Amino acid sequence: MNKYIRVALIVIATLILVIGSGSYFVYQYFWNQLEPVEGNEIIEVHIPAGSSVRNATIILEEHELIRNAEMLAYYIRWQHEGIQIIAGDYQLQQGSTVDDLLYALSSGNVVAKETIRFTVPEGYTIEQTARKLANEGIIDEEKFLQAANSRDYDFWFIDEIPEDTKANYTLEGFLFPETYEMLKGVSEEEIIIRMLRQFELEFKPEWKTILNEIGLTVYEAVILAAIVEREAVVDFERPIIAGVFHNRLESAWKLESCATVQYALGKQREIITFADLEVNSPFNTYKNEGLPPAPIANPGRASLKGTIFPEQHDYYFFVTKKDGTNEHHFSKTYAEHRSNDAMSRGSW
Repeated sequence: MNKYIRVALIVIATLILVIGSGSYFVYQYFWNQLEPVEGNEIIEVHIPAGSSVRNATIILEEHELIRNAEMLAYYIRWQHEGIQIIAGDYQLQQGSTVDDLLYALSSGNVVAKETIRFTVPEGYTIEQTARKLANEGIIDEEKFLQAANSRDYDFWFIDEIPEDTKANYTLEGFLFPETYEMLKGVSEEEIIIRMLRQFELEFKPEWKTILNEIGLTVYEAVILAAIVEREAVVDFERPIIAGVFHNRLESAWKLESCATVQYALGKQREIITFADLEVNSPFNTYKNEGLPPAPIANPGRASLKGTIFPEQHDYYFFVTKKDGTNEHHFSKTYAEHRSNDAMSRGSW
């Protein structure tokens, strides 16, 4: 045999041996990483809603239920493609096989825990929210108010709140009104974090660009949305009322919102008198131009959206119809407004 052929065959044989040995060790490492971990403890694991398979494997590794999240992810793609992980709280045992763990997470065999359910209405102030939740036995009112006066939360919009905010409580305007379900015994801080997270979910990232185009900061938008929330009752009117206030701001008119006077007075009144309109407060938009210095309530999604996407019109005035519909008459001029007001009061 030609010596060159002999050398080539030896080289090829060596490569095959090396590659084969390498493949064997990789194969062994892969399966070793899927072996059950040592131990037999029962460990509680929470899989958040929306978790991907990859996130679930990381959570299992963090809780020392598997050896290697990356290897398990490869294994799932190979053997369990399309598996659906169900969010919830689980009690999983150390020493379980990866197949047993995956079965548990995909079967939804979650641990039943007692929960509480509560609703925060749109337009409530932080004080009203605290009082309601305290009356329902969910929170300690003083602790809740203290937590709502802190900036120590990791959300981007906290930086939008001025350091010298004139709000009664720092987070006024950002505790999103919604119906929530949480574990019983949850802390005041955890409730506030959940409400702040809901605001973050509702406030679309692209809205900041739109606000920049119309000349409002995020904080100013929340201030205006809170006024819209307290002035409007029916949702379809919120963009219209927001449009009225946008027109007034652009024309350097006073907003003249009764809702801000109510806030300045510190209590709700069915009828606002002329004397009330003279209250000396930066929140009195009958005496001060522009927006008040802070939100007067916590606006809901319809008021936020209506403020950022106001209806384009020439209205500068509105007055309630007083016919039980909770709707308003809108007008372009003060003369029209006075006529609508008289009609609403039945003075005709």
